[in-house]
Amino acid sequence: MLNVNDEELTGRRLISKKFLEIDRTAAINLPSNMEGWLDRNSLARFVVEIVEQLDTSEIEGSYKGGGSAAYPPKMMLTLLFYCYAKGIFSSRQIEQATYERIPVLYITGGLHPDHDSINSFRKRFLG
Repeated sequence: MLNVNDEELTGRRLISKKFLEIDRTAAINLPSNMEGWLDRNSLARFVVEIVEQLDTSEIEGSYKGGGSAAYPPKMMLTLLFYCYAKGIFSSRQIEQATYERIPVLYITGGLHPDHDSINSFRKRFLG
């Protein structure tokens, strides 16, 4: 039962004095670039830093070009290493993470490799 002393009617919505109001139509402020999305000590940043130091010239040299551009090998390696560390092994779940998880969005720079691309890269270079 609604206690009128605890609640007040404002406009079209009832706002409780016990809980914060949620307005899913309101604009939100997000960092203007991916750097601002993660803590300085996050696992995603650590994995990016480590993979950036790796020599991936053999992997990069195996791409012949032609067709559509491939995803950067260092990004794909970072994506796989991070997801494995987080217990995500399915290529479909990794693809889904590129849409839903902020650390993965940071790693991919907002790109969304599909599960076939992820699986092909994994089989070809980590097989």
